[in-house]
Amino acid sequence: MCCNKLSEDAAKKFAELDAFIDGLAIDRNDERRRGVLIQVLHRSQQIFGYLPCEVISHVAKRLYLPEAAVSGVVSFYNYFSTEPKGKYCISICLGTACYVKGAEGVLNEVERVLGIKADTAPTADGLFSVSALRCVGACGLAPVMMVNGKVYGKVTPAKAVEIINEYKKLG
Repeated sequence: MCCNKLSEDAAKKFAELDAFIDGLAIDRNDERRRGVLIQVLHRSQQIFGYLPCEVISHVAKRLYLPEAAVSGVVSFYNYFSTEPKGKYCISICLGTACYVKGAEGVLNEVERVLGIKADTAPTADGLFSVSALRCVGACGLAPVMMVNGKVYGKVTPAKAVEIINEYKKLG
């Protein structure tokens, strides 16, 4: 591990990640090292919630890859985040169909209500983060909003606020 001051929680997360990587049975000479990188990064993000530099460094060491190669993959794919996310990740589709049907208004209202901009830090309480996506492939439901992967279709600004308020109740 790259850090000696890990919290007990972080140490458990690294142990979980190590168990996953160990299950892949990758060694220094294994040609699959690069082939399993995205799979390992997905699992890392599931465990940690995002991919801080310590996790990127750890994955690189465990897969015997240059850290720059791992960082390059993380920065290339939009799915990966190097910043913490909120407990509830709200995504607003801004693809053509959603945009034409009012997604920009939905995004503006979500940003106003939560007091944060899309693709920035989560709310101060850590409950919400907001991202703008290009297309989620649910054009028939436009405009689309997702919360932790759950799809909400034909969303208006008012409906978006109702959805947010339901998640606030859950804490």
